[in-house]
Amino acid sequence: MFDFLREISVLLNSLSIMKIVGTGSVLPKKIVTNDMLSEFLDTSDAWIYPRTGIKYRHVISDEKLEDMAIEAAKKALDNAGMTAADIDFLICSNVVNEYITPSLSCIIQGGIGASCPCLDINCACAGFIYALDIAESHFKAGKVKNVLIVCAEEPSRMTSWKDRNVCVLFGDGAGAAVLSAGDNIKGIKLSAASAVDKLYQYRTLEPTPYITKEEESVSLQMKGQDVFKFAVKASSGDIKYLLDNLGMKADDVDHYLLHQANIRIINTIREFLDQPEDKFPTNVESHGNSSSASCPILLDECNRNGLLKRGETIALSAFGAGFISGAVIMEW
Repeated sequence: MFDFLREISVLLNSLSIMKIVGTGSVLPKKIVTNDMLSEFLDTSDAWIYPRTGIKYRHVISDEKLEDMAIEAAKKALDNAGMTAADIDFLICSNVVNEYITPSLSCIIQGGIGASCPCLDINCACAGFIYALDIAESHFKAGKVKNVLIVCAEEPSRMTSWKDRNVCVLFGDGAGAAVLSAGDNIKGIKLSAASAVDKLYQYRTLEPTPYITKEEESVSLQMKGQDVFKFAVKASSGDIKYLLDNLGMKADDVDHYLLHQANIRIINTIREFLDQPEDKFPTNVESHGNSSSASCPILLDECNRNGLLKRGETIALSAFGAGFISGAVIMEW
């Protein structure tokens, strides 16, 4: 009986009172092709593309991540027909940037001219989904009318550009979304399964006279097969959980917008859900994996190119280091 009541509680809590009303995104101008990588790595387009689906990626050169984040936020506000003064809460998802403090959200707040509370989260590639869940809590508490989510990432600065297995996977970018009151978000599912040694990066902090432990900086490390298995299981599981609890079937979803980590992962999830390829828009070929910015960038591109129609059902899903994952079912 307790488990049944708990499931009912989870379902009731998943009923949302918000909707996405605007999107925006920004990419760095520097494009790095697979052939360019082969100039200093033992790799090639013939090796990278079949394994990842990536042809090229955008990487930061002379831009600043905070400027890209601010521009993406402004684009989302303009798309929503709002100004910064309309925003009651700002959430920024970011793994790493040049600032340890202040938070990137505070920098964005100042850059767009907002005066609302703001916070950063680090939920790796699943950050957009986790930010949506936090925003939902604020809507349910009656604290906000409009929320701005910005996901800004530069994973190209986390990898070793001597490691052909990792650096070829990532690109930089920023994506943003504005949320207002509504009932378009039908359900959110978050999951976690700690596996710290599968995908991680270390960095040393400032020394003190009292530190005796050995420390070293380690670039992003990834056990690819373990990440692949988790991604497929978690993403398909989160989506199926929501569909089951909402009384829906996979066929009822018009578009599946998945984290753009690897085309093989996307295709395997698609096969598990037994859905046609045209329901899975992708940009991994031209963007690579842009961490938590991946989903909002894809969402913005689909929004602006007219792919998404009002009333259609969309599934968002992302997974990342931790391991953590999340999914959202919403009506556009």
